[in-house]
Amino acid sequence: MHDASPILEISGISKRFGGLQASNNISMRVPSAKITSLIGPNGAGKTTLFALITGFHTPDAGHVRFMGKDITGLPPQEIAARGMIRTFQIVQPFAGQTVRENIAVGAHLKIRARAAALDKAEDVARKVGLGDRLDMDAAALTVAGRKRLEVARALATDPALILFDEVLAGLNPSEIRDVIPVIRAIRDEGVTILLIEHVMQAVMSLSEHTWVLNQGQLIAEGPPQEVTRDPHVIEAYLGKGMAERMAKQATAAAGGAHE
Repeated sequence: MHDASPILEISGISKRFGGLQASNNISMRVPSAKITSLIGPNGAGKTTLFALITGFHTPDAGHVRFMGKDITGLPPQEIAARGMIRTFQIVQPFAGQTVRENIAVGAHLKIRARAAALDKAEDVARKVGLGDRLDMDAAALTVAGRKRLEVARALATDPALILFDEVLAGLNPSEIRDVIPVIRAIRDEGVTILLIEHVMQAVMSLSEHTWVLNQGQLIAEGPPQEVTRDPHVIEAYLGKGMAERMAKQATAAAGGAHE
């Protein structure tokens, strides 16, 4: 995707951990005010790339530019203060605090006054569907509630860009259907969203453009409907043998349809 002024630009990012090349010369241009996604099989390096973008790891090579400024190597709190925030796969509420107090932690990134931060938390909670659970102990939330809490804590920082790391993982189909409009509404307010997601229903429904990562390398990009038909992507997910069998079946079916 070639956007004139991407909100996030990743150029030649590489990272090695011992003998493992976790990220290998990755370049991406993330367009502003849209929902895009990063997909790939388990172990492809998706979460590592998020960590490199947001300052939790420092790349061995390459650069990250956010809103036109080079942020490579900056600490996570500085990147968050500039307006880029990430969520985590495992949601861990702050123990002994209410939902309202948990969300206020995010608000305090830019709001110093306690009362104002709590007001912000209440406003954000209503946007993500937690308005009726503000005074509940956050540790008592269901998995679906904790996912909404993670979204709310990120949104409370007033970000320009949110990187969601498997925000739908562990949810049942009904819960996924409930959260998809919440994510879309965040984008509608002008916040850019980049998703790591295994729930392909969500990728297809939400994402305008997707990148596919496998073994630390980008192997495809484009509209999700096209990318998921790419033979290299099918092979990455299912293995070479299965990909070849599917291709033969598709060819046979196409031949039969013309007889």
